[in-house]
Amino acid sequence: MKRLLLSLAAGLGVLAAGGPDLDNIKTVYLLPMASGLDQFLAIRLTSGAILQVVTDAQRADAVLTDRIGTGFEQKLDELYGAKPKEQDQKDQTRDFTKPTMNPLSRSKGAIFLVDRKTRDVVWSTYMHPKNASPGEMNHVADRIADRLEKDRKGK
Repeated sequence: MKRLLLSLAAGLGVLAAGGPDLDNIKTVYLLPMASGLDQFLAIRLTSGAILQVVTDAQRADAVLTDRIGTGFEQKLDELYGAKPKEQDQKDQTRDFTKPTMNPLSRSKGAIFLVDRKTRDVVWSTYMHPKNASPGEMNHVADRIADRLEKDRKGK
């Protein structure tokens, strides 16, 4: 039991330090988000030199989104093409063991940074806005960017 707890603590430490996947992300493409949060995030990420925001999805290392699920997977297919065949074959053998995720229709405060090549979520956070006002969206974008910057630095 003690060994399990130590392993779990070590694993969480690696995640909190912003593992190697997060370190490799330099450019990000933002998908449209609820209440225009993507616009406020673009301003904050670029002004703080946290990540370079790109308007061409092909130049991005990752995608920042407020929803994941089937609709998100379809959007990735539109932007980058279908998953590589070898990945599909591996996934098909394990499909019966994977729970399905229902698509999220509205953002509930969750933000996901998804590696465009592996389609893995490499970072996420939760910041629920009090309302949809521009001031609140700007405040939430500041908090999200601050947390991302902190996690990238590993502090």
